[in-house]
Amino acid sequence: MSTPMLRLLEVTRVHGSGETAVHALRGISIEVHPGELVAVMGPSGSGKSTLLNLAGALDRPTSGEVEIAGVALGGLKPVDLARLRRRRVGVVFQDYNLVPSLTAAENIALPLELDGEHALVARQEARATLKDLGLGGLADRFPDQLSGGQQQRVAIARALIGERRLVLADEPTGALDSVTGEEVLGVLRARCDGGAAGLLVTHEPRHAAWADRVVYLRDGVMVDGSVAGQPARAWA
Repeated sequence: MSTPMLRLLEVTRVHGSGETAVHALRGISIEVHPGELVAVMGPSGSGKSTLLNLAGALDRPTSGEVEIAGVALGGLKPVDLARLRRRRVGVVFQDYNLVPSLTAAENIALPLELDGEHALVARQEARATLKDLGLGGLADRFPDQLSGGQQQRVAIARALIGERRLVLADEPTGALDSVTGEEVLGVLRARCDGGAAGLLVTHEPRHAAWADRVVYLRDGVMVDGSVAGQPARAWA
């Protein structure tokens, strides 16, 4: 078995203290390996967003350990944590978060340029990534010249460019029509099949069906799971 790209071990996250303390996660353990897409489902307030923030090194657990690519995050200095997050983790947001004044290729290249890569090299890699996704003809278009599905695929490409092989997607199809949403999930699935590890937060059972496993959260606790090909149950 390969080294997990993401590993959470007995992770707890408590917001606040005393009588007002909110236990967002309670002893969660999960591994996501290269080539694997894991969906996270659960009702509102179940801890899905907290789990995604911890997985992306955007927050620290109250207790337990988080590892990315075999590196334990707990002992890292802020500058080292930021470097690991920038180089290893890509996040796909529901609202895309593309820079409107940059072209598709420039948006995708941005993380590499921020990490010190020469702009010409970074943009060449961005164009190659777009070509791999069948969007090579859109490299010089600005976000407002792209459809919602095209924008989201650009966002996925940006999340995976360079050495980053962990992609975290927070309801990435929420603003898309059903056909375009399925196309975007197909791209995410293909990237995982190509060696990336993916964690997908979704409330749609049909979207979770793209995953190899489904993790269910309720009140910060992992309560159930399934494997690919088995329908995810809906939440009341």
